[in-house]
Amino acid sequence: MTDQKHYRTIAPILLLLLLFIFSYRIVSAQEPLPPPPEPGISNSTCLTCHGKPDQIITLPSGEILYLTIDEDKYNLSVHGLDGYACVQCHTDITEFPHPELTVNTLREYKLEKYKLCARCHEEKYQELQNGVHAKELAMGNNEAAVCTDCHGSHYIRPPDEPRSHIPQTCDLCHSEIYNAYKESVHGAALINEGNPDVPSCTDCHGSHNIQGPANSPFKLNSPQICAECHADKELMDKYGISTDVFDTYISDFHGKTSTLFEPKAEGQEPNTPVCIDCHGVHDIKSPQDPTSTVIQANLLTTCQKCHPDANENFPSAWLGHYVPDREKYPLVYYVDLFYKFFIPLVLGIMILFVGTDAIRRIINKSREKSS
Repeated sequence: MTDQKHYRTIAPILLLLLLFIFSYRIVSAQEPLPPPPEPGISNSTCLTCHGKPDQIITLPSGEILYLTIDEDKYNLSVHGLDGYACVQCHTDITEFPHPELTVNTLREYKLEKYKLCARCHEEKYQELQNGVHAKELAMGNNEAAVCTDCHGSHYIRPPDEPRSHIPQTCDLCHSEIYNAYKESVHGAALINEGNPDVPSCTDCHGSHNIQGPANSPFKLNSPQICAECHADKELMDKYGISTDVFDTYISDFHGKTSTLFEPKAEGQEPNTPVCIDCHGVHDIKSPQDPTSTVIQANLLTTCQKCHPDANENFPSAWLGHYVPDREKYPLVYYVDLFYKFFIPLVLGIMILFVGTDAIRRIINKSREKSS
């Protein structure tokens, strides 16, 4: 009996201790690997050779690998400002002469070295593995972007200083898309005006776990991406833009179909237009721009992409994301106002009629019984 009481006393304590150890191991496993201990080799030692101009290696492919490092530029990089030493990344360099390179091309060299980033940036590295670039790389596309393609290697700067640097980085591979974006209402405001409020590439696609338009859920969820800005009343009021655009889309036929389609056909291509089908993707224009796909003069052409039989009157059935009022679509507004009063009035009269009729029947029956 005493043993049972003793067991009941210590069992919860042992259970809590086991849970604590298990939780600690999980958290510890998710923490990024720390950088190596303080290096024994200083940057000045490395720069004795690598600070000299024209330090190069000719690879078997005939390409030139430049080994000269600009000390001043490195010291102004994010790693240089934090005091990181060369050998904290180049952990395989422990002696001179250095180990011979085993790569044939510059691309092979970059694909070998970018994995060093995972030592300090494990979380970002794992996010990268879930993105379209890593998936392309896994399928054999060696030109898919890796860490150093976007961030650089020795002269890494904050990626969003200035913020226009983000699309300019994507331009290195996606020049056609960048050319469309820089002429759009978003791109022109960011690149030409430095406007911090408009979206850049990473706001829509993500930064490391980048998802692309070939991903069906991306298109289906694109209204939520647009809503990040266009449902933000404080931000939209700043530019005189109505936040009704998102709510009116969700409440109309197209939006309602999208919201019903998502839970029923997860992972499939949506069968109804979303924002980007009408407004464009990277080339979005202001609704006042004469080349915009949603300006009244061009709206029929836009509608005919899904409704090839649409005639000139077809677009007039759309209210253009406006909530009807006395100025915009007054006829719809007054008809709606009429029914807001008419329907409750009719229902009220019917309820009153049924109620009084029921009372009269009850009174008549009670009179018949009393007589």
